[in-house]
Amino acid sequence: MNNKFKSTFILICTLLVLTASTSTKSEYYSEVAKSQKLIMDVYKYTVNNYADELDLEEYTRSSIKNIVESLDPYTVYMEEEERSNIDMLTKGKYGGVGIQISKRQGELTVIAPIDDTPAQKAGIQSGDVIAKIDTFLTNNLSSTDAAKLIRGKKGSTVVLHIKRIGYDNLLDFPLIRDDIKVNDVAWFGKVNDDIGYVRLTRFSKNSSGEIKEALISLVNENTDGIILDLRDNPGGLLQSSIEILDMLIPKGELLLSTKGRIKKSNRDYFSQKDPIIPEDIKIAILINNGSASASEIVSGTLQDLDRGIVIGRQSFGKGLVQSVYGLDKKRSLKLTTAKYFIPSGRLIQKEGYLDKKIVSDLTEIDSLYYTSGGRLVKGGGGISPDLKIKNFEYGPLTTACWRKGMYFSFVQQQKKRYKTLEDVNTNFELLNDFAQFIESKELKIELTGEKLFADAKDKILTIDSTDVELISAFDKINQFLKKKKSQLIYEESEEIIHQLKLEFANHFNGKRGRYMESFKQDIDVIEAVEYLSDEKAYEYIFSVNKILDKEY
Repeated sequence: MNNKFKSTFILICTLLVLTASTSTKSEYYSEVAKSQKLIMDVYKYTVNNYADELDLEEYTRSSIKNIVESLDPYTVYMEEEERSNIDMLTKGKYGGVGIQISKRQGELTVIAPIDDTPAQKAGIQSGDVIAKIDTFLTNNLSSTDAAKLIRGKKGSTVVLHIKRIGYDNLLDFPLIRDDIKVNDVAWFGKVNDDIGYVRLTRFSKNSSGEIKEALISLVNENTDGIILDLRDNPGGLLQSSIEILDMLIPKGELLLSTKGRIKKSNRDYFSQKDPIIPEDIKIAILINNGSASASEIVSGTLQDLDRGIVIGRQSFGKGLVQSVYGLDKKRSLKLTTAKYFIPSGRLIQKEGYLDKKIVSDLTEIDSLYYTSGGRLVKGGGGISPDLKIKNFEYGPLTTACWRKGMYFSFVQQQKKRYKTLEDVNTNFELLNDFAQFIESKELKIELTGEKLFADAKDKILTIDSTDVELISAFDKINQFLKKKKSQLIYEESEEIIHQLKLEFANHFNGKRGRYMESFKQDIDVIEAVEYLSDEKAYEYIFSVNKILDKEY
């Protein structure tokens, strides 16, 4: 058996033992041994006798992924690149240069350099286009692939070749990578004189420290209520969610229970400290269908203990705990080892994630539960908000411009024309200026039903493509669609101007400017402010056994 085969054999054996180690039944181990031998026999005969030569590394990777993918969506086999995201959460930092990047009109664009990082110190600016990373052209790279090239070990060098407005030639920036701290609190501050706001984007090692700093600052500013924005927060470290809840919930309260097949997976978490937020400060938590895992722990526990009101839309529904097992220096297994239950006993995990032929789910789930104050809440499928707000749908032109980065590009082109945000607000030709800007751009706008019409047209024309009346009818519909698209700039004028002002606010006043501008049309925030500012309305939420629906 050659060395490469030996290492592959050991890796699969290790994986099988780890996935089997959750059993306490002795007879189960006998079945494990039989199954393990069967898998290894198949593997051995295949790699030794297959007609064509196999790429052992790729074949092994594929085999392992097939093993874990049959379990649940969150059990995954990870190699070096995939492990970097886990390391970012657990260490709270990564090796890089400190820039936020995105694809804008097909070009890899710097959205913003992060303060006090190699990129910012070197003079890289918002709006710069990265043409090359070292020797790699970026025109066919995704943002994710580009980030992988830019990141690396602290102390190593990467050269960014920048295209900048006003310069004929590329500007070369040799940058020495450094540790870039992961900032989980995107921004915190006051919405108005009485209400504070904290935006948390993930749960990493740094989360609790950043949240603590934000909450103490807001409490010291005589805040009556605090909005904790967990929208589109995918979660992260379980421990971070517990530490954050410990700042909000009275000492001694049950925060969370985890239950699994092995003893160490079964644990109750209680608050260990007195809260840093006084009980008379009201709390509103914002969630949507992008709020998952640790976000659901925080929002669900605050709801179960009647410590805050939850506003927005149904959360994602991920109630599973993963543990990471190192297989060797480069590879790991992220394995689902437990489920978590919030104080009312609710399991947040939505159904349908298991293959019932392979996994026996013995968890007993009720559909109705009660908060500490006696309110009725539902279990399964995520967290249902106390105040449900219908999701706002942007129009087709507004959406197309956002996807193509038109707002950002327009501001980069126009920013020297304005000295302050007030200059932008008093320019009544802003919409017309933007209309002229996008006129030459190739924007793919699809109206409701347009694709169905195109498909139907193609099928009908196969019957008779020469019928004059039929062709004339289709032409009239096409003319109608074209006319309708030309009117969108005016029909969606309020949405488009708001998006432009967001970008200008960010340019002139940074994050604070962008957030303060966004609050003017953020329905969830507007509702949160209304309830946090009205004691009776806030308390009413805790007295009803139903979700309050609001549509806009």
